Amino acid sequence: MNEVFQVRAARTGDVQGIAELVNAYAAQSVMLPRSVESIALALDDFVVAADCHGRVMACGALKPYSPSLAEVASVAVSREAHGHGVGRAVVAAVEELAVRRGVRELFALTLTPKFFESVGYGVDDRARFPEKLRRDCAACVRRAGCAEVCVSRTLDREGVDVAA
Repeated sequence: MNEVFQVRAARTGDVQGIAELVNAYAAQSVMLPRSVESIALALDDFVVAADCHGRVMACGALKPYSPSLAEVASVAVSREAHGHGVGRAVVAAVEELAVRRGVRELFALTLTPKFFESVGYGVDDRARFPEKLRRDCAACVRRAGCAEVCVSRTLDREGVDVAA
């Protein structure tokens, strides 16, 4: 892939591309599915990486749980964009969104903890995030056999990790 991509806030025209990307991974049991409607309702929380034709190549979302805590969610990168820094750029944009909103602590539940560790997250105990457990995990169809690893990161006002 020699294309340049633009990381930006998601737009209405990106909703279908986000849904297709996320749900392609959901079909492989790598992510949970998202409906077009749920993405449209949370569009202000999404960032995308788009190619020069406007095609969504990657996405990620900030899912708030409190004024200071949010999840980095729905991070997906198209297969052809893997290995080109697109995922890193999307996570960085989600972190910037968090800083602008005053969020200090981020976490993610992931099947790819090494990726998150490579961008500054550390493995954590999901029990530290009871908001997530109550809101999402309790009703999740995969909760009994969940293989996701919890990772987290604390941000300062500039988005720099303060837990070195």
